[in-house]
Amino acid sequence: MIVGEQKPLDEIWEMVREHANVTVFGCNTCVAVCHQGGNKEAEVLASLLNMKATQEEVNVKFIDSGIERQCEHEFFEKTQELIEKSEAVLSLACGIGVQFMASKYPSTPIYPGLNTTFLGDVPETALFEEKCQACGDCVLGKTAGVCPVSRCAKRVLNGPCGGSTTGKCEISKDVDCAWQLIINRLEALGKLDDYEKLSSIKDWSKDRSGGPRSFTLEDF
Repeated sequence: MIVGEQKPLDEIWEMVREHANVTVFGCNTCVAVCHQGGNKEAEVLASLLNMKATQEEVNVKFIDSGIERQCEHEFFEKTQELIEKSEAVLSLACGIGVQFMASKYPSTPIYPGLNTTFLGDVPETALFEEKCQACGDCVLGKTAGVCPVSRCAKRVLNGPCGGSTTGKCEISKDVDCAWQLIINRLEALGKLDDYEKLSSIKDWSKDRSGGPRSFTLEDF
């Protein structure tokens, strides 16, 4: 899932304060799971911004709304009229949703209410951890399902490096060494011999190094 974190209220306020009416627009998929960008968060944020407007004696009105996903056209049908009447939209989607709306509504300012942080999972309630950087050339089949690209601070593909100690990364005693996790997992699977196989140089052209990426379903 895509994990995001709501921007500070003062930063948001400075972006939108010059408009007469703003729709705080939630996205009810990824960022709603981490309680930062769903309809509930949009409602709360709109209330806080209305209070801020009253305190600052600024004539701007905030209303809240939202859809299931802000990255697909079909979900906008029910809110089309609302968005077209808005002077500006404060999107609580990830950066993908913000850019999608900016392209879909070229004459309407679309502002980001969140900082998009990473692709992660939810190992326990209220905890979100980065597990993938969408590198475009997945190596998990060689590393026992543990990603060294996202979970190793140095992105080492043949590790561990010389900086790990007692299973922890040198950057912090709280960060597990990704390669220690890989070795432990290989051992548990009875495939520790795979550790001896060296990975070739990674094709980083499939990552951001090759510019913006796209994927097309040929059968459509």
